[in-house]
Amino acid sequence: MLSKIFGHSDIPKQYHSNFLHLYFDIAWFGVLSGSAINFLNIYATRLGATGLQIGLIAAMSAVVNLFLAIPAGRWIERRHTGRAVFWSSIFFRIGYLLWIPLPWLFDEQGQIWALIVLTFFMAIPLTPLGVGFNALFAEAVPDRHRAHVASMRNITFAIAYMTTSFVSGYILEHVAFPSGYQIIFGIGAFGAAMSSLHIYFVKPLQAESPATLSAPQLDSAKGTSSPRNFISALRLDVWSTPFRNVLLALLAFHLTHFLTNPIYPLYNVRVLQLNDDNIGTGTALYYLTMLIGSFRFTRIAHRLGHKKVTGVGVAGMAIYPFLLAFAHQVWHYYAISLLGGFTWSLVNGAYANYMLERIPPTDRPSHLAWYTIILNFSILASSLIGPLVADQIGLAAALILFAALRLLAGLGILRWG
Repeated sequence: MLSKIFGHSDIPKQYHSNFLHLYFDIAWFGVLSGSAINFLNIYATRLGATGLQIGLIAAMSAVVNLFLAIPAGRWIERRHTGRAVFWSSIFFRIGYLLWIPLPWLFDEQGQIWALIVLTFFMAIPLTPLGVGFNALFAEAVPDRHRAHVASMRNITFAIAYMTTSFVSGYILEHVAFPSGYQIIFGIGAFGAAMSSLHIYFVKPLQAESPATLSAPQLDSAKGTSSPRNFISALRLDVWSTPFRNVLLALLAFHLTHFLTNPIYPLYNVRVLQLNDDNIGTGTALYYLTMLIGSFRFTRIAHRLGHKKVTGVGVAGMAIYPFLLAFAHQVWHYYAISLLGGFTWSLVNGAYANYMLERIPPTDRPSHLAWYTIILNFSILASSLIGPLVADQIGLAAALILFAALRLLAGLGILRWG
């Protein structure tokens, strides 16, 4: 029954278990994202957080990831990828439980700084989780099926996110502040736990995958000797390969993507004066069109390739912040959300596969560690630069500027990525 729902009739049965658990993993992550993660910055804004403080919530995690990404990659190399990812997810997601009692323990500013500190400590296990999950996905899903699995993960994520976002908005409108947010954080923590449970059942297909080889075997496979000093352990040789262009392309994408994140909650609450129900509805509409776009993703990816889809999608993502800068009413926000979901469905389905296609199968953790550094450098830089630029030129002007940068990033991926 489930195999028919997820279009597995033409897929060998030995892959069904992995694929189904990957779908349920992302569905429960959608519950987490549509509740706790979706409303975290809104909660901080309602507590009185500044743009800098909202940026710091993301920046703390990025700082830790920057320092730990390379060691995390080396740690993943020496362990069974599935088990390493599972336990990393457990220790990381315990942190979501700690969001719930914050209103009982601190005043408004105390809660803001507690969230910043918690995200800092949650980032320690998040680093190997981020590095390891992409490696696990590559080991658990044959390359010829990755577009299909990515598309179905987008669909299940969108359904879960959309539903949870509607429910969360309703709860927040009908339950007094801050109790409503505590309920939302509780829903998110439950979704996080269930997501980790399904990760446990995702297994590498090969009996001896690259991530489970011993260090000497890995070095033999790569034709190198074991690193004997700090410089060699950094794996700077990755930057001498064609993967360098992929890293630079993804740097441009993530940097321009995350620049807007600290701006959105400030603009939505202070300029558009949206309430929690409006925001929940808008994000649900966004993921509704992401859901629709995901149904066509596999065909588009097979026709154009993941690189072109990523480039076109990133360029298209300029539409959302550009139009938002001119919005004045709630229906404008809803219409823009509908448009934004289509372009995100392209990027979200393509960019990881675009990257994985260009990583040697015997050396995934080290390449993914450098990607993690690029990702978190982008989060850190954007979290600090976004609010600074907005303070200087205004929220609307910042959105227009960042939209132009997204367009340039998409064109850059098409030309040089």
